[in-house]
Amino acid sequence: RSKIELGDVTPHNIKQLKKLNTVVFPVSYNEKFYKDVLEVGELAKLAYYNDIVVGAVCCRVDTSENARRLYIMTLGCLSPYRRLGVGTTMVEHVLNYVEKDGNYDNIYLHVQVNNTGAIDFYKKFGFEIHETKKHYYKRIEPADAHVLQKNLRPALTNGISINDYKPTTNHHKEDKKHPEKSDK
Repeated sequence: RSKIELGDVTPHNIKQLKKLNTVVFPVSYNEKFYKDVLEVGELAKLAYYNDIVVGAVCCRVDTSENARRLYIMTLGCLSPYRRLGVGTTMVEHVLNYVEKDGNYDNIYLHVQVNNTGAIDFYKKFGFEIHETKKHYYKRIEPADAHVLQKNLRPALTNGISINDYKPTTNHHKEDKKHPEKSDK
């Protein structure tokens, strides 16, 4: 049986990550990307299939939009090794990480609008198309990207997560605006 394992990204193997990303993705990543990847620990992993590097996942924590979100910057696998469980192993690693941490509102990523394979793949894990960004990519066609997002806790519409919601104490009083809501 073939074995799939995940390993840390280190200064010793970062070149393999660079090579892999060059082959897998139509966009290139700068030195800062790789410098940051070395700092994120469990959020960046190389995937090995029978001891060969065939994939990688790189994430970062994003605290924009008054939320704690995990952004999947890259998650890719060499095409001859697709459909063997490598991508699934990487996504499950990320999902286990955020679950153990318990402090994330959602996970999101960008995907080219025509990449139906990737879109269907992420939907299996509960990701949904959250929005579409026009002209997200600079030098590739189509330039538009879907933002795929998986919510990890139910959110209220005003950006406060349900975990922050405290019911008001005057709930025994009659609600004048909505008499049908009274306790009587």
